[in-house]
Amino acid sequence: MKVGLIPINIRMESMEQIVGLAQYAESLAFESVWTFEHVMVPVEYESKYPYSKDGKMGGGSDNPFLDPLIALTAVAAHTKNIRLGTGVNILSQANPLLLAKQAASLDVLSNGRLMLGAGIGWLKEEFEAMGVPFERRGARYDDYVVAMRKVWSGEVVEHQSDFLNWSGFQSYPLPKQEGGVPIIVGGSKGKAFERIAKYGDGWFAPTNDAATLAPMLEPLRAACDAAGRDYDSVEITSMWDNQGGMEAVQAFADIGVSRIIVPLFALGKDPVTGIGRLAEDIIAKL
Repeated sequence: MKVGLIPINIRMESMEQIVGLAQYAESLAFESVWTFEHVMVPVEYESKYPYSKDGKMGGGSDNPFLDPLIALTAVAAHTKNIRLGTGVNILSQANPLLLAKQAASLDVLSNGRLMLGAGIGWLKEEFEAMGVPFERRGARYDDYVVAMRKVWSGEVVEHQSDFLNWSGFQSYPLPKQEGGVPIIVGGSKGKAFERIAKYGDGWFAPTNDAATLAPMLEPLRAACDAAGRDYDSVEITSMWDNQGGMEAVQAFADIGVSRIIVPLFALGKDPVTGIGRLAEDIIAKL
């Protein structure tokens, strides 16, 4: 079982904070560190966050969000082995050519450590502020994944769709990882399982425990069968609320989860102490 931490880019307002945390995690054999993304958070919003009962995400509009790729670049420059994940970037509101270039660059500079977690987004007000239509964001996401992989191929790019008109260019450097940066599809609503089966290298499951996750695996398996995809080729990553100790971790392993990611806010008021305790109680026993 791989163990990661999230988010390392929120309420981290100095190089010393973010780098120090990542280096400490690396020294304790954590496999990865991850980021959240919002370019902005409205003071008030009508959009419903799909993964909480009250429809609101944690934190307020003044919650400091460092840009995920900039934060991970800082971490990459001061670490050697720990992997770097976005959990998740909002692909549907991004410029896919720019994001493909940024991801490839970070993958090169980190010597092949980037995992691009990507979701379709839910916050309509953010799309509007970015000047991107909220409608058809799922179809836009699917198209962008296909297009970005063409950018990472090294071949001359030809891609015409409802959303893009690319022709006659190449983009270098290529990602360090063979086949391009792994794309980890985030979410469990709508066509998420179909999207994972068709386009994802892995799945970022927005759950907290194995009991919640387990019922979702059958529709994922069915989607893989329908797409002609080997279900076992999907690397499953799940959030874990740090409850239940090794028994909870084993429950994840038993249903085929490869990686658990622990929120820093689940580690107590002093996350540094919590990270050390988590390493001692869990990672040392794996």
